Amino acid sequence: MFPFFVPFIIVFISSICKGQHDNTCNVFPKDQYIEVGSSAKIFCQTSCVNGKVFWTLNNVVKINESLSNTINSTHTVLLLRNFTYPSATLQCHSAHKQVLGGTIIRTYSKPRNISCHFHYKSREAMSSPDLFTCRWEHQTNPSMKINYAVLVEQSPSVDNWKSEICMSNEPQCTSKDVTIVRNIFYSDKVPVVVIIRAETAAWEADSDPHEFYPEHTLKIYYPKVAVTAFSEYLLLKWDLGRLIPQKHPCQVKYTKASLSKGDTSKVLGQYLYFEGSWNTTIEVESCINYSISMRCALDNAPWSNWSPETTVLTKLNKKHVMPHLWRKVTELGKNGKRKVRVMWMDIPSTCKETMNYTIKQIALMTGNYISTSCSTSTCDVDVDQHAHRINLTVSHDEVVFTEESIYVPAIGETSLPEVTDIQTSTDEGVIVVSWKAPIQPVSGYIIDWTQNGSQYYWKESNFTNTTLDDLLDKKPYNITITPILDERTGHSTQALQICSRVGDPGNVKIKDVKFYDKSAIVSWETKSQDACSGAVISYMVFYKAQNGALNVTVGGKNYVLLEDLTPDTQYTVYVEAKAHTGKTRSKERIFRTTLFDTRLIKVLSICGGIIIVLVLSLGLFCAIQWKKCSEKPVPNPGLSSVAMWLSQSQQKDMCSFQPFNNPSEGQIDRVYTEETHKSYISSLAAGSTGNTAMDQIQEYSDSTMTPVPVMQKNSQAEPTETHFKSSPGEATAFISTESISVSPYRSQSSVETPVFRTTKHRKQASGKQPEKTTMKTMYVSLDMFEPAGVR
Repeated sequence: MFPFFVPFIIVFISSICKGQHDNTCNVFPKDQYIEVGSSAKIFCQTSCVNGKVFWTLNNVVKINESLSNTINSTHTVLLLRNFTYPSATLQCHSAHKQVLGGTIIRTYSKPRNISCHFHYKSREAMSSPDLFTCRWEHQTNPSMKINYAVLVEQSPSVDNWKSEICMSNEPQCTSKDVTIVRNIFYSDKVPVVVIIRAETAAWEADSDPHEFYPEHTLKIYYPKVAVTAFSEYLLLKWDLGRLIPQKHPCQVKYTKASLSKGDTSKVLGQYLYFEGSWNTTIEVESCINYSISMRCALDNAPWSNWSPETTVLTKLNKKHVMPHLWRKVTELGKNGKRKVRVMWMDIPSTCKETMNYTIKQIALMTGNYISTSCSTSTCDVDVDQHAHRINLTVSHDEVVFTEESIYVPAIGETSLPEVTDIQTSTDEGVIVVSWKAPIQPVSGYIIDWTQNGSQYYWKESNFTNTTLDDLLDKKPYNITITPILDERTGHSTQALQICSRVGDPGNVKIKDVKFYDKSAIVSWETKSQDACSGAVISYMVFYKAQNGALNVTVGGKNYVLLEDLTPDTQYTVYVEAKAHTGKTRSKERIFRTTLFDTRLIKVLSICGGIIIVLVLSLGLFCAIQWKKCSEKPVPNPGLSSVAMWLSQSQQKDMCSFQPFNNPSEGQIDRVYTEETHKSYISSLAAGSTGNTAMDQIQEYSDSTMTPVPVMQKNSQAEPTETHFKSSPGEATAFISTESISVSPYRSQSSVETPVFRTTKHRKQASGKQPEKTTMKTMYVSLDMFEPAGVR
């Protein structure tokens, strides 16, 4: 039984493997290279899907179905014609957009534009060529390494009819094998065929054959040139070496060593043939350094390389000395003279010759003249109000080169022409001037202009308009137009000052930034030292924090308030000034907003300080008043007097004695001075019937009278007060029975005040023992009796 099943198992396994192979889908060939512009076929295996497939280019472009063709149920072919993509990805998709497979196609190109020539290593080896060089163009991928080979065709009968004479990795190659080079040059086969082969690891390409005749590709060595300068021309001589035909084309290239605006190099003699002497001459400007180079060629052959440049300084040509004389005339001065600045074009500073200039001013009315020698191209002379002619003579080594003259009109010469309606405008640094011609016919116009009033430039024009270029940028110019007649000049007319070009606004500088918690005040200034700065039409203030940038436009003000700022945040700000001609921006300024509004803190601080000062002042005032109220007033001893203050009982007895007649005062306010006391004692003595005066005094001394010092007012004392003058005998001691110490209070008597004794008793009618009383001593100041409102 087992041998019977073996063939069956083999057939089953083979059928399974065959089914798996039939279900595989892919695209081939993979990663192929084709030549640019050629065709390519790509196959897609479709055994794993049912239905049609489609192709895409670079995963984007769907290829036209007409380019795809189904061969059978398992394969579809795509034909690409004239494929020019450098690199492209092609994919095969099922009807359900499933990618079945893909491939990358890259293109390459073959070398083209081939040029080859024979040449020499040196001038001495010019008997026959010893170098062969070919150059070509090739579009390649820089990352790809390409090897080039130069193949030269030999006899077709030889098996290896192409020989490799040079190899290189760049699109040029030079064969230095003299034997091979000369064999090719002198080959009997005409023409020579060259092929350039390019080879990489992935592809190989040959160029189209390039044919040429050896004698038409011989590049001679560059000529050896000698240059000699003369006053009117340059003489060139050259040498090409031996075995060169006498007749050959050459080119001369010469240019100014320091090119200015509008100067370019010039090439002469492109198809000129030189024979025999091999020299030529060229006309050039005077006193200028020229760089000269030369190249030559054989008939129908390539040009040689340019010879090394030779620099030579040309000499002064007499024909080139043209002063272009002109003058500027000032107004008539107080001395009756006008200053004339005579100007002319000087010879170039590079000229070695030294020129002599002579100015002759001729008065046309009298014929008198004055000669002046000048060493520079500017000379000032004085003339009166009459017409003059200024002559200029230019000479060198007593040889006159040229003479020119200019007319200076008389003051008030009304018959001379004058231009009107001068218009000026600027365009990219060029000033365009136009004017209206005078009624009288003129031969031309002189236009002069100056930027600083000391250096003048001028030109002549036959039209009523001109352009001024080569101006200093952003500088103001004064322009004057003067008509010219045959022998005379008209009156000059000056145009309004105009700038060569209006520049940007002046420099903007931020002066100050006052910042708060949510706002900031930015102020700036615009300074311009240039008279041609553009007028500012607006300012734009840019400010930004980390979260973004903002800007605000300001009109004619030079400050702005920035609002809605974030507290405690750093900001960067700058100002941009805008004019019609451009913009100028200031430097950036950094500030940081405060956490709180400092203005509120300042206001609170000021108010708190004021309140504190007021509280302290009020407290000090209250303390002073409290001290005055709490302390008893101390009288001035120098203004006080001693008086007796009666006791209450004695005041009743003395009711008839009233030293103070103020009815408003009470009994307690009565004060009896010492004088009053004396007068009272005297009255008692005079009116006594039975007692002597001494007894009365003694009796009175028994009373309870108290001496009281009374303060005297200085000059505003009341009439009732009594002023006492000090006497030598005036006592200054307190009147007391207890003490005799020195007192600062003045005594009101000129003699020592008696001491009242209490041993004597007052006689009573009833015979009773009189009551013993004690005297009180008090000091009273008149300040105590001032009204309360005055105190």
